[in-house]
Amino acid sequence: MGEAVFVCKRSDLPDPGKAAFEVNGRFIAVFHVSGTFWAIDDVCTHDGGPLADGDLRGHTIICPRHGAQFDIRTGHAKTMPAVKSTPAHEVIVRGDDVFIRIREDS
Repeated sequence: MGEAVFVCKRSDLPDPGKAAFEVNGRFIAVFHVSGTFWAIDDVCTHDGGPLADGDLRGHTIICPRHGAQFDIRTGHAKTMPAVKSTPAHEVIVRGDDVFIRIREDS
C-alpha cells in the first residue's frame, strides 16, 4: 500500500456526506455515513461517470448518469448497468484529519 494522504478534516464532511478528492493522481469518492468514513474510486465502471455526484442512500451510491449502484464500503457493483466493482481504499482518521491510502492492487 502507498502512503496515507490527507484529504480533509472530519468536520468538513457532514454525516451523511460525500465529496471527491484527488489522491496520487486518482479521483477518490469519500463518504461519511453513521460516523464512519469510506472511500472508493470516483468512477462508475459502466461509463466512467463521477460517483460522488450521485445520490447517497445509506451505504449505496447511485451513479447520476445511468443509475448503477455501488456499495460504498466495498466498491461492489450492486445493479446494472455496472457489472464490475470499483476499487475501495483504506480510510484513516486521526483526530479531525481524514487520510486515504490507495490500495495498490486496485
